[in-house]
Amino acid sequence: MGPIWPSYYGDCSSVLFMIDAANPTQISSSCVQLLSLLSAEQLASASVLILFNKIDLPCYMSLVEMKSLFRIQDIISCANQPITVVETSARDGTGLPDVLQWLRSTLKDPS
Repeated sequence: MGPIWPSYYGDCSSVLFMIDAANPTQISSSCVQLLSLLSAEQLASASVLILFNKIDLPCYMSLVEMKSLFRIQDIISCANQPITVVETSARDGTGLPDVLQWLRSTLKDPS
């Protein structure tokens, strides 16, 4: 994770965390980055959307495989933040409606 990222946490109410589902060699480092982000005190109340991207590629790992490798259920049950998981393809737009709906509901003005 970029060393300056924590300097942006103060005003953050939501987090989009994108993972390359077609690159299994990055799974462990992505998981470490996600856990670091989730443990940041300033993000304790931020809503989190995890995007498994590049599902349009023939070599992508399925959502079941990704959730298993990330132990996503364990992460969700231990995290303070509400976490949502979506499969996406930035190339063909798969999952984009779900992302936009999440953004609308998460960023809704409480007044």
